[in-house]
Amino acid sequence: MNLTTILVVDDSVTIRAMLEVLLEQDKSLRIVGIASDAEETFHLIRETDPDVITLDVAMPGMDGMAVLERIMKEEPRPVIMLSSLMREGDPMRVEAEAKGAAGCFNKSRMVTQAAELIAMIKDVAYQRGHRGDIPRLPLSARA
Repeated sequence: MNLTTILVVDDSVTIRAMLEVLLEQDKSLRIVGIASDAEETFHLIRETDPDVITLDVAMPGMDGMAVLERIMKEEPRPVIMLSSLMREGDPMRVEAEAKGAAGCFNKSRMVTQAAELIAMIKDVAYQRGHRGDIPRLPLSARA
């Protein structure tokens, strides 16, 4: 079985713990790092080379949008943006997608729709593995 490796980036201890519990229930996913800020994120990207990154929008210091831009320039790979503000048509979501996010997920639905988040992670990892580029989910599939 091919494992999809994930780097979780969120400044909230609670959200990081929830993601850990939710994602590790699926045996095809493995969290290879957990970061709470930009500096730690880039250190772990270089150290662990994750297939997919889940990235919080609101973080201290360099915010998630700036981190996303830097990832796309320096270490391109699929990034799924997480925020309680990620609703269809929201300007923040449009900005994230324009900056290269492979998907966006409303983290207020993380527990009730964990299967959708897991499917999104697997889908962007699969697409990247088969096309070799950064996948973008069709608009109809973005949560």
